[in-house]
Amino acid sequence: MQWVNAVVQGILLGGLYALLATGLSLAFGVMRLVNLAHGDLAILFAYLTVSITDAIGWNPLLSLLVVLPLAFVAGWLLQVLLYDRIVGVDPAYQIVATFGLAIVIQNVLLEQYSANTRRLDIGSFDEKSIRITNQLSIGWFPLITFVVAVAVLGALSLFIARTRLGRAIRATSDDPDAAELMGIAHKRIYALALAIALATVALAGVFIGVRTQFDPAAGPASLIFAFEAVIIGGLGSVWGTLAGGLVLGVAQTVGAQAQPGWGILVGHIVFLAVLAFKPTGLFGKATA
Repeated sequence: MQWVNAVVQGILLGGLYALLATGLSLAFGVMRLVNLAHGDLAILFAYLTVSITDAIGWNPLLSLLVVLPLAFVAGWLLQVLLYDRIVGVDPAYQIVATFGLAIVIQNVLLEQYSANTRRLDIGSFDEKSIRITNQLSIGWFPLITFVVAVAVLGALSLFIARTRLGRAIRATSDDPDAAELMGIAHKRIYALALAIALATVALAGVFIGVRTQFDPAAGPASLIFAFEAVIIGGLGSVWGTLAGGLVLGVAQTVGAQAQPGWGILVGHIVFLAVLAFKPTGLFGKATA
């Protein structure tokens, strides 16, 4: 039963990783943007939620009503003011620019909030769980996180597949020049895509802040987990992102069950194994 519990907890953890990876997958899938500031942006919105809860006393989950619209606008402005200049150019410029943004975010957070760890408090609900057996219980908050991740990915999949804007996003992703000839303003599509991506990043950042402690230097670890989930699932696949998150989460919890301290290591090993034997990921497709 302990191993079953490890798998169940891994699935729930995988939901958080999938939610965190959604924005990274969308930005790369649409704009081929390697965003090294992804994890730091998630932590930035976690700290923004800290400020909101301290200022007006709202529950962190209620603060999402303010944080998500701000993240959407911030994503739009970030694309227009910075990322438009590095999309479609040598990836080295993307790496340098987004790495620089990550360093700026870390130092601003360090200056504003100090190096002390923080955690978003949602009260007693964080400790409530559904008891299945004496050795197996499911926390309400991890379960809600998993459900939200599935709902976000499902809504994003339907949006891309069924709506006019979604078709414009797919067309721009395939060939921005041809899309421009068809009357699609690809820069606006890029701005919309990053705005949606940053909203999902903010959502994941708040959930990370509720689940565990964080500090201004926590962004790179979040970036690694998101990157691994995207690669395991397959670049450009919405449901592959979910699968990648689940595989990574289960690998970590099963590894920790086998030997305390092995959790993160086993997750990395699974990631490297996927790169070695199926470089396109579980649901990715090779392209010429």
